[in-house]
Amino acid sequence: MNDLTPLLLTDHRAPEPVRNLSRRGFLGAASGALLLGIGLPTEARAQAEGAGAVAPKPGTRVAAFLEIRPDDSVRLLSPFVEGGQGINTGLAQTIGEELDLDPSRFAVECAPPGPDYAVVNGLRLTGGSFSTRSSFEAMRRLGATAREMLIRAAAAKLGTQPDQLTTENGRVVHAASGRSLGYGALAESALALKPREDVPLRDPASFRYIGKPVPRLDMRDKSTGRATYAIDLAIDGMLHAAVVHAPHLGTEPEAIANESDVAAMPGVGSIHRLPGAVAVVADTWWHARKGVEALQVTWTKPAAQGLDTVSEAFSSAAMREALKVSQAALLVAEQEGDAERALGSAAKIVEAEYDAPYLAHAQLEPPSSIARFSDDGSLDLWVPNQMPEVFQQVAAKVAGLQPDSVRIHSPMLGGFFGRHFYYGPANPFPQAILLARATGRPVRVLWSREEEFGMDAVRPLGFVRFRAGIGPDGMPVAIHTRAVGEGPIGRWFGAVFKEPVDSSVVEGLDRKPYAIPNRKLDYVKVPQPVTIAFWRSVGHSMNDFFYESFLDEVAEAGGMDPFDLRLALLKDSPRHLTLLRTVAGLAGGWKRGPFDAPDGTRRARGVSMASPFGSETATVAEVSLKDGEARVHDLWIAIDPGRVVNPAIVERQVEGAAALGLSATLLEQVVYEGGQRQARNFDAYPVLDRERMPQVHVAIVESGAPMGGIGEPGLPGVPPAVVNAVAALTGQRVRSLPLAKTRLSGA
Repeated sequence: MNDLTPLLLTDHRAPEPVRNLSRRGFLGAASGALLLGIGLPTEARAQAEGAGAVAPKPGTRVAAFLEIRPDDSVRLLSPFVEGGQGINTGLAQTIGEELDLDPSRFAVECAPPGPDYAVVNGLRLTGGSFSTRSSFEAMRRLGATAREMLIRAAAAKLGTQPDQLTTENGRVVHAASGRSLGYGALAESALALKPREDVPLRDPASFRYIGKPVPRLDMRDKSTGRATYAIDLAIDGMLHAAVVHAPHLGTEPEAIANESDVAAMPGVGSIHRLPGAVAVVADTWWHARKGVEALQVTWTKPAAQGLDTVSEAFSSAAMREALKVSQAALLVAEQEGDAERALGSAAKIVEAEYDAPYLAHAQLEPPSSIARFSDDGSLDLWVPNQMPEVFQQVAAKVAGLQPDSVRIHSPMLGGFFGRHFYYGPANPFPQAILLARATGRPVRVLWSREEEFGMDAVRPLGFVRFRAGIGPDGMPVAIHTRAVGEGPIGRWFGAVFKEPVDSSVVEGLDRKPYAIPNRKLDYVKVPQPVTIAFWRSVGHSMNDFFYESFLDEVAEAGGMDPFDLRLALLKDSPRHLTLLRTVAGLAGGWKRGPFDAPDGTRRARGVSMASPFGSETATVAEVSLKDGEARVHDLWIAIDPGRVVNPAIVERQVEGAAALGLSATLLEQVVYEGGQRQARNFDAYPVLDRERMPQVHVAIVESGAPMGGIGEPGLPGVPPAVVNAVAALTGQRVRSLPLAKTRLSGA
């Protein structure tokens, strides 16, 4: 029970079903409701990136559940967790389209753990910009199948043939007689029918909801403060716990000098030593926090030197240098042509090194969890998460239970960005379980802002080395890329995703659309001792900055405009050419600059392309300088996700991703010195503020390609577009983010 790092993802067995929520039991408990589970066929499974790249277990049945109750209320048990990305609304649109039911009539809840909801390559997760594209066809078939069953049930009641009936927003209609029946009145009889597997889907030309800017289902609750997040939850009899963690990762509490004094403080109930932490449990969180702040804890000593652990000497600078000088064995991640030979005969060689820092998720809602043991020994756990089944299995190991004795409740996420996967010591829910067991009461653990900044799992530090060859005509003839570091796929899914090359380290560097004839990409794994994580757009968040910035350097060395170079390299890729021309048109035409803006400021523009998570983007940024800092005035982003369910949500997601990408470009970095993080709150970890927020202009291009992701693709193009604009304006090529580290001056 004291081991808080169970290697859950190394277990290749399928998760055990939740017996008290099995299909048979659930149907029996529905009291006449129509419950329908539809499997996702093999051909509907696309390849994922990031956390979605884990291969499916053969024969996995994927299902979603739709409930239509006799009182006409409609509930969807969603396989995904809503965290601001709008998935609940998108699912309601998709199912409602085929079911013939207005999406506003849906109540969407996150489904409990169970194998029926593993709709992402045989797993269940909310991430990788994969929710809609992984489930779109299954959800359409779900709605269509339910509608057909309701029509058959109505035909029996009305004494007609099914082909004489139609539907209209929750009712089955017999036009010839003017009679109709609501879906709720038909649910019990429809439930007895066997679903058909050959139900046709609606012609996209007749779509009423899919592809339309349907208002979000959670808009009113969020606008009126009724939306409930984990931090808002309260359980009868609940105690509150605050925690102080060891100053060095991997060290433990050794002694508490004033334990009896703290135990006597107002409201304090008990003090507990936890792995890597000490907790105070009290009647209110304020009393618990005051107790924690008063503790005088002595911790075990960390290692003095080395990069194998977070030693006393560990620093971001030392880790970055280790990546640069690493002589570890390399693996070839991608190869086309003969890059070394082409480089040897090139007219000109361009070389550069790029790096990007550790980044925090910096979510506004501090992490919290509530654990409650029932009289029968089972456990209820309220925990923000992106993989309910994984959290269920980890919780079961911590509690010493079987997974089916753990009930996971997944509240709406108050901040997403990859923060809510399982990252061992970066998660508070194991602490809540241990404290609930120790006290015999429900316990909520809420981390303070300082503890969150100290324990958050961070985006890895990244380093890439480039070498390109240019021909006599100024065009690149070869590019050799070496990516060095460690990614979250390898760290957390390596035992399952058995690929030698960590995709989260090389994505954004591989499979580029540019027609450079000779390419080689090397991968060098260098483990990092800190707790690393998925961060919005994962490897793309830094690698597209590296590649697209270096491509501008290649253009300059060849005497070409960077926009024109991209046009030339994409001449045989109509999809990318369309995007590039679209973003230029959106920006009123391409002009690199420097040029004088109407307000008198000197400005320049940068351009970039990115291919993240099945979508394609093109980005243009316009910048000026103020007091030695880059000021971004406009971002123009063209995105091609293939097909779109809700264009309003797409636009908002692109805007939000652009803001986060710009924040990382200008300001954000997690710095380690002496084995400790230097920033413990937003005062030392600045994020994008209103003054720095530019106008974001979005154009959606539906090419008809397979559906891509939405939540993350708007981010990766922003850093290189901004940095390329800065280079055009100042002549300074910044190869290490954030820009705040560099004082800029005019060219």
